[in-house]
Amino acid sequence: MQRRAVAVYVALFLLVASVAGVLVVTGESPEVAFDNPDHELSEGDSFTVEGDEYTLTAITVEEDDELGEIITGQIERERTAEQSETWANGSIVEVDDREWNVRIDDADSFALVEEQDFEALLAEDPNADNETVDRDGEEFVVVTDEDGDTRLVSPDEYFPAPEERSYDVGDELAYNDVTVTVDSVTSDEVTVVWMGPETLTIGVEQESMVTIGDTEFMAHFPDASTLTLSTDIDSYDAQIAQIEQFDQYGDGLWRVVIISVLSAMVLVGMAFMPSRY
Repeated sequence: MQRRAVAVYVALFLLVASVAGVLVVTGESPEVAFDNPDHELSEGDSFTVEGDEYTLTAITVEEDDELGEIITGQIERERTAEQSETWANGSIVEVDDREWNVRIDDADSFALVEEQDFEALLAEDPNADNETVDRDGEEFVVVTDEDGDTRLVSPDEYFPAPEERSYDVGDELAYNDVTVTVDSVTSDEVTVVWMGPETLTIGVEQESMVTIGDTEFMAHFPDASTLTLSTDIDSYDAQIAQIEQFDQYGDGLWRVVIISVLSAMVLVGMAFMPSRY
């Protein structure tokens, strides 16, 4: 009689374990999905936010030993923005395909002094030696006249005076194919500014908040080739809550399976223990 009762309880526990196991195996975990996202994009697609155009330039998939598949994306926007460059006092800059020395004169102005190629100037003159000579610690250019006589000419007398261009704060000049404006002058450096193209880059990670302009989006990659952007943050939070609840139910069912099987095993073992009476 005792063993019959044990058999009934064992069958009951195994039935409970089977039902719980079936529910765990057949249950489908909910996934994040937006029915009507603000933007559904593939690589190369452009979209508009607050009147500005952005482009999804890349979707990258990487494999991680612990995390598995990691999907990231990159959004870019081409815009016009102020750019700047600083020239140190005494530095060399290239303007009009020529090199110039930056010479700061005072707090509001500076000059570009032409850098002369003395070797090239000497090479162009058939009546001058290609190199200067040193006499008693002074440098001279050796020049031959029509009669074949040579004479020594000081560099200041032989070479033409370098060209100088003076600029004040607010002046404009052509530089690197753009027009730049002298923004500030200090005793150490000159700053020029101009408006030019600039690329704004925004990195996107799976299920992360992304700020584009002044708008916040929830980013989601439903697959390795698609990015959805949604402003419905409440929907995302609700779906995450459902997923967490499903996981909790799954953990609970697994505990039911384990406890039921162990209970059945204990009852079977007790049923076959020899009685002292």
